[in-house]
Amino acid sequence: VVIASLTISAILVFFIVPLTIVFFIYLTNVLLLIYQRNNEVKADPLSDVWNSVRKTIASFWDIYARIWHGYELHGVENLPEGPAILVYYHGAIPIDYLYFLSRLFLWKKRLCLSVADHFVFRLPGLKLLLGVTGVIPGSREECLLALKNGYLVSISPGGVREALFSDESYQLVWGNRKGFAQVALDAKVPIIPMYTQNVREGYRMFKERRFFRQLYESTRLPFTPPYGGLPVKFRTYIGKPIPYDPNITTEELVEKVCKGKFLFSFQTKTAVQALISKHQTIPGSIWKALLERFDKRCK
Repeated sequence: VVIASLTISAILVFFIVPLTIVFFIYLTNVLLLIYQRNNEVKADPLSDVWNSVRKTIASFWDIYARIWHGYELHGVENLPEGPAILVYYHGAIPIDYLYFLSRLFLWKKRLCLSVADHFVFRLPGLKLLLGVTGVIPGSREECLLALKNGYLVSISPGGVREALFSDESYQLVWGNRKGFAQVALDAKVPIIPMYTQNVREGYRMFKERRFFRQLYESTRLPFTPPYGGLPVKFRTYIGKPIPYDPNITTEELVEKVCKGKFLFSFQTKTAVQALISKHQTIPGSIWKALLERFDKRCK
């Protein structure tokens, strides 16, 4: 009985916060369905008709972000008025990105469309939430249409693979992903790198990855559960835009984004690398990330 109780307690400690986040996400979708039915809303999920309920959702997650992670967002002034592609590092779970979306909407009344992996659209019971929050498939046509309509479009080239198999070293797991760069060139829009400090200290994946890597590569489904949920400090930094250049190639643009975010060397001159070098401990430190909740200097 004692062993069983300790095991259950350990499981709850490790997984209670991620499970709570999943619960809140599904609860949000239920509330949207109630709102839709009570108000007989039949408008397109991306239309302004949904802005009032978007504000309610964003306010909830922003309060959660402030309380649990002391969340801060820096560099909003680097976002252009028109369309652009945001490229970000994918944590074990993208809760930091959800915080960013919420605060951006509250501050700027802007809806940033999010490119998601195909498995997300197969999750039951989330269709309305995905539509209202602007989650789209990653096809070239969808992205170009969104940019043509003036939206910000965000993408994590590492995606689920980066979420599962990166770690506290914060290495990119992009493989040969460079479609986002081609879309940026085709749409003639800037690319903006984005990064959240301590995201891997808040939520992590288990170290033994060989079996789960083989399982993911064969099924493209994320079977590895994230654990943690510690109230570490989260700060999202939006870097300086990499402007559209008609003379640059796709490969050069991909390399530019990589250097702008995660090439840890003293030769790197981009603003985002300077922020990471200044604020992120490599490898990540959970204790340091927790203590940063009491550090007011960045504010």
